[in-house]
Amino acid sequence: MNLYRAVFFDRDGTLIEDKGYLSDPEGVAPFAGAAEALLSLQTAGFKLFIVSNQSGVGRGLFSLQDVRRVNERMTECFARNGVRFEKIYVAPEAPGAPSRGRKPSACFLLDARDEFGLDLPSSYFIGDKWCDLECGWNAGVKKSILVRTGYGSKLEQEQPDRLAAAVIADDVAAAARWILNAT
Repeated sequence: MNLYRAVFFDRDGTLIEDKGYLSDPEGVAPFAGAAEALLSLQTAGFKLFIVSNQSGVGRGLFSLQDVRRVNERMTECFARNGVRFEKIYVAPEAPGAPSRGRKPSACFLLDARDEFGLDLPSSYFIGDKWCDLECGWNAGVKKSILVRTGYGSKLEQEQPDRLAAAVIADDVAAAARWILNAT
């Protein structure tokens, strides 16, 4: 059986600007160069996934339907460049609430492995928060990559000693280049 390589992405602060509990599709703003970077990974044979904690639902700030509308708008933006996400996984629970998939849980990555025939040890996770890196490590990906967009730069400044096992890149475009050079 042929297993596929994948790249898992956090959404807010990684692929699109983090606007704090984004519930309006009009607020979707992809980072410059992100679509081209994702297309380069897709062209190289990687399957693309998004894994996103959306605690605004659990906090009562917006609905799962709002999350779907934002995700639809985002996928439309990336699709204009030929980018296709295999699946978007969302954990709507608030922090501290019981949750199967809330990062740093690896459950969604394990689900994707089983559903799409993925080789997690040949796959990557890109995000801007500690829980993103942990999610990748908990699933056994080849490398978790911290981007300096979103909260990444602050995390790098405040806790550099915790990041020894991570790759650090300026943005998704730089992370994609690192992956393509490493494979």
